Order: sequence, then C-alpha cells, then structure tokens
Amino acid sequence: MCFIFLHNNINKICAKLYVKKKLTSRSKDFSKWYNELVILADLAENSAVRGCMVIKPYGYAIWEKIQSELDKMFKATGHQNAYFPLFVPKSLFEAEEKNAEGFAKECAVVTHYRLKTDPDNESKLVVDPDAKLEEELVVRPTSEAIIWNTYKNWIQSYRDLPILINQWANVVRWEMRPRLFLRTAEFLWQEGHTAHASKAEALEETILINGLYADFLENFMAIPVVQGLKSESERFAGAEETYCIEALMQDGKALQAGTSHFLGQNFAKAFDVKFATKSGGLEYVWASSWGVSTRLMGALIMTHSDDNGLVLPPNLAPIQVVIIPIYKGLEQLEAINEVVNEIKAQLEADGISVKYDNRDNFKPGHKFNDYESKGVPLRIAIGPRDLEKNVVELARRDTLEKKFVPLDGLSDLIQATLDEIQTNLFNNALKFREKHITKVDSFDEFQSVLLEKGGFISAHWDGTPETEEAIKKQTKATIRCIPLNDIPSKGRCVYSGKPSFQRVLFAKSY
Repeated sequence: MCFIFLHNNINKICAKLYVKKKLTSRSKDFSKWYNELVILADLAENSAVRGCMVIKPYGYAIWEKIQSELDKMFKATGHQNAYFPLFVPKSLFEAEEKNAEGFAKECAVVTHYRLKTDPDNESKLVVDPDAKLEEELVVRPTSEAIIWNTYKNWIQSYRDLPILINQWANVVRWEMRPRLFLRTAEFLWQEGHTAHASKAEALEETILINGLYADFLENFMAIPVVQGLKSESERFAGAEETYCIEALMQDGKALQAGTSHFLGQNFAKAFDVKFATKSGGLEYVWASSWGVSTRLMGALIMTHSDDNGLVLPPNLAPIQVVIIPIYKGLEQLEAINEVVNEIKAQLEADGISVKYDNRDNFKPGHKFNDYESKGVPLRIAIGPRDLEKNVVELARRDTLEKKFVPLDGLSDLIQATLDEIQTNLFNNALKFREKHITKVDSFDEFQSVLLEKGGFISAHWDGTPETEEAIKKQTKATIRCIPLNDIPSKGRCVYSGKPSFQRVLFAKSY
C-alpha cells in the first residue's frame, strides 16, 4: 500500500518543494494581474527606453508562431513580402492630409544625423548643429506614404495591377501611457498595402483580409471575434471604410484585434499614381491597407489566462508538450530517458512540439510551476514506478486535470487532447462573450450595464458623430463596430431618441 500511495502522490510531493510566485487575482486587479503575468511567464519586460519593451525569447517564440501562420495565409491568397524604409520624408508624410493629421501627435521625428563631443565636457555627446537634415524624417507610424510614393514608379498600366504586398516591420507611435504588448512606443506588426484597377477589387481585398484575420484569431488563437465596420470617427486616418475584428477580454473590455482599410483613391491622388486602362484611358489606382501587431499577444493573454499564469492554445504554443522526469540517481534517469526518447520521437514525427526537461539543477516542483505559468498545454510526468506500470501522468493546462494514461497509444491520445484543449479554449471564450453581449433600449440601461456588467452593449445609434461623442464623453464607451452580420432593425437611438436602423456594439476598450 505504501508504494501505491507514493506512486499516486509523488508528483504532489515534488511540487510542494517549490513555492510558486502568486499572481494578483484577476477579479481583484485585472491590470496588475496582466502586468505580473507578462513578467512571470517570461514574455517581455520594460526596456531602458521609456515606452519600449524587450520581447524575451519565449514571448518572441509565440510571436514567431503568429507571424508564421499569418504569413502562410497571406501567401496562399497571392501576397508577397517586401520591405520599405523606416524613415519617411516629412513632405511625403504630409501628402495625404487626413493620414498626416491622424498620426501627427504620435510621430517621432529625426532632425539631425550626427553627434559630437561636448566642447565643455568631453565625456558627453551633443547634437552637432552642423549636421541638421535638409528635410526632417518621420519615423514611420505607418507606411502608406513611403509605399505609395514607391508605387508611383511601379505602376503605369493595368498590366502592373494588382500589387499585393505585405511587410513585416516595426513602427513607432509615441505612446504616453505604455503597457507591455498593448501600447508601446515601438511595436512589431505586419502591414499589407495593395493596389487595384477597380473599386470593387480593392473593396473585395479589404473584406478578404478582414475575414482572414477573423479566421486566424478563431482557429489558431481560439479567440472569438465580431467582424464589423468602424464608425466614421473611428476609421483609419485616410480611409473611406475601416473593417475590423473586435474581441472581448475577461475584464469586459473590448480589444481591436485587427483592421483592414478600404482607402479608395485617396493615396493614389495624393501621390499621383495613375494607370493606363484597357480602353486607353488614365485612372487613379484603388487601394487597401491592413495590419495586426504584437497587440495580439495582449489579446492572447487576456482572453485565456488564469490566476496560475498563461494559458496557450495548442495551435500557437511554442512547446505543446513538456516531459518532466522524476527520479533518484543516474540509473533511474537513464531508464526514463530511454522511454522518453521514444515518446518524444513519436510525438515529433506526428508534428507535435515537445520539450524534455531533464535538467538536474531544478526540482520537479519548480519545473511543474514554471511550465504551468508559461501556459504549456500538456505536461507529462514520468517516474520509475510509472515505467513499471507502463503509464505516465498527463496534466492539462486549461482544466488543470491530471490523470494516469497508458504508454500504448499515447501519441494518438495526446493529439486528441491537444485538439480538445484548442476547442475548449475557444468555446469558453465564446460563452463568455455571448454572456457579455447585452441589448439595451435606454440610456439608463446602457449606463447600468456598463457599470455593473461590462462587455459589449448592443444599442441603437442615430448615426451621428455628435451622439457618438456625447456617449463617449459621458461613459468612456466607444462604438467598437457596426456588426457585418446583424440584420437591420428599426428602433430609437439609445441616447438621442432619433430614428435608428441598426444596432451597434459599444464597449470600453483597450
């Protein structure tokens, strides 16, 4: 009986040898929980540059998975990657007035190109006044200006269209209230910029990419989203329409996860980009632009994680399965290694990413807690008595369920469990979102739901920016989107009482 008891409890005993760092509870302080989790899971940290972050290897590995999957989707729809300069001449940046005005307050500007030794203190460097640039350079907050100036040289005829370009890059938007992944002065993203011969084709592209983003978030990140249009005041600066995907975080706030913009001919006209048509005429090119950023990392954290740490959907986890040996002495470890090497080889042959952590400088309890805080979907623990019984302990990160399972058929079981975890995370997030979409028909209801429940508020809006601004000023809630799939319905604006023909989604947001 003693041996059986030890076999069933050895993992619990080992875990107690390491005291896990406690996170602030989400229900107590969601913001503090988030900040602590980013550090605990070893995703990122603040840098010496105010407002900028250092993305650590584990955090960057998740971003690489996001990047890899999206890149496949872009290329499957005919897009190619390119790269454009970080610096934009100020005159080009100013060419499209709405775009320039929209980003002006966030711009970092380069005025000089050299430093020199301070004549009064040789240990210091100062800006060399003789090295002033002839024209100031804006550090890109977005790339429409430099790209459309380039497209002018690439496009002469309808035969040159469409141009379907994406770039993976960094941008700078001088953020006054930085927060790791969600709002930083410099962040990583992809930005697509396409040129077309017709309005219909450019609009089709815009909608295609918005749907692609929704597909990616739901099927890879396990995050349900609402596809919709932005109101005029929330559109991208310089766009005629902005399509978006909106997600709901566990604290009831919305997060704009991605946007796709129909730019019309605005940038083509600003940079005089015309093409010869099949009929011999000359027309301005039609355009779209679209992007997602490392903000998706914040969405991933806030949608799925719990008070024990990060929770990752298997489709995006850099490590899908971690194996931890429990042993005393080299002889036991060698016996475990032999079995684990076979397990690892089989799982990897099935396309599952595996880490075998047989380091001897950390106790099993430390490892258990470390991988739990990092959100690894499945953990296998194996000791000498498990070998005798031909079993391993399998622990799920999403439910924290543990059970002993046979070695025979383990690979198939693990693949099925990973699929189940992916589905479970999506369904849990979907249930939460559906529970937190509330229809209201009066402003009193609107304010009450916003204060007591949060989430998306489905309400009629009269379509005017004045009403939108008044609601924002009184409640800090904004129109997150005008849902694409909602059936138009007549009603009265929740604020003004004027006629309305469709409900929109309001929420407080990040």
